Amino acid sequence: MREQHVNGSSELHDARVDVKVVLSGLWISMLFGFAYVDIFGFWRKDVIEGALEAKVPGVGFAINQMFLALTTIYVLIPSLMLVVSLLAPPKLNRRANLIVAVVYIATIAASMVGESWVYYLLGSVVEILLLLAIVRTAWRWPKTAAAPWDLRCKVTA
Repeated sequence: MREQHVNGSSELHDARVDVKVVLSGLWISMLFGFAYVDIFGFWRKDVIEGALEAKVPGVGFAINQMFLALTTIYVLIPSLMLVVSLLAPPKLNRRANLIVAVVYIATIAASMVGESWVYYLLGSVVEILLLLAIVRTAWRWPKTAAAPWDLRCKVTA
């Protein structure tokens, strides 16, 4: 038996999700991409050998206290964007999401230069797409929202 709603329609209700929840969900997804691309990298011989030599393969950065501290900051920023997206006031929230997402798009795109591993390129493209969705969502932040119970009719003369 099909479920019938009050108005006779059997369509499913698609509730609007608050922009803050959308932004935080996008940051979570992007961070999963970050994590798994890095975790999968440890299956690569060049990454394992680089770790044993305390050097980042390709770019040759020394893996030391400074490198690990800066890398931690790099990962903590999008992690903290979850909190910003949920708790910051709209103007600050929008601005922070736009700035941080654009900066991360640039850094991820730069890290793709010279990369030949498909998993890394695929993960980076998905991360960039999620960051572009963050930019789009923040850019289109609603200016005002009528309450769902506001059923006033607009009368035009």
